[in-house]
Parts: sequence; C-alpha cells; structure tokens
Amino acid sequence: MFLGQFRHNLDDKGRLTVPARYREDLLSDGAYVMLGLDHNLLLLTSPQFAQVSQRLNSMNLADPNARAIRRLIFSTAEQVELDKAGRILISNNLRNLASIDTEAVMVGTGNSIEIWSPGLWDAQMKLLEDAEANATRFAALDLSSS
Repeated sequence: MFLGQFRHNLDDKGRLTVPARYREDLLSDGAYVMLGLDHNLLLLTSPQFAQVSQRLNSMNLADPNARAIRRLIFSTAEQVELDKAGRILISNNLRNLASIDTEAVMVGTGNSIEIWSPGLWDAQMKLLEDAEANATRFAALDLSSS
C-alpha cells in the first residue's frame, strides 16, 4: 500500500527518485505513469494498469466518452522502470502536462501514487484541510464500529 507524501527534486534528465518504501512494489511488477485526473500524474503498478486497460478495452467504442477516456489514458501512459538509484524517468510531455519542473511531490493514495507539482499539491492540501468538507467526506465513508 502506498502511503504518505514525499518531495523530491528531478534531475536535469527528468528522473525522479521514488521513496524507498514504494520501490519494492514497483520493482516486483513494473509500473506505468500517465496523466492523472487533477492536473497531476498517476503512477500505477503493472497489474493495476492491466486492470485499467482491460476495463478500457471492454468499453463501447460507439460511446464518445469511452473513446475520450481511452485516448486520455492510453495516449499519455508510459511504462517506467526504476534505475539502480531508485529513480523513474518522467518524459517532458508528462512533466509539461502536470506543470512539473524541478521538484515533485509523490503522494501515496492506497493502491496508486500521484505525482504533483509542489504548487498544485499545496493548493490541493488547502482544500483537504477544510474541516467542514472533511466532515461530509468522512460521513460518506461510514466509519461506524459495527
């Protein structure tokens, strides 16, 4: 499970260091990075990406929304591998799409990792710190003990 948040600099080739606690899952299965849904990037293990691909490939091609989501995901997805130093290469295209320059924030979201530009992540954190909104979010989660 991917938990926590980590800030790392990218080197001049666009390589981003993956936190040590994330590496084992990514090393064993490989990974894919693609455009996320919130002006960020999404990093999935190979099995997770295979599940997403299977669902996308089973969608009705006559549906314009299905075609759009297939284009969005498949046209931005790239297979990544960890190098010996525990880094992944993020292409210029993906860095530009997510406004990532010299620094990125890797955020564990359970079964996936989001990669954010620091400014956009800080703005996201402001939204996540809204106590009233969080009360509504947690109510929907239903954390009752029974």
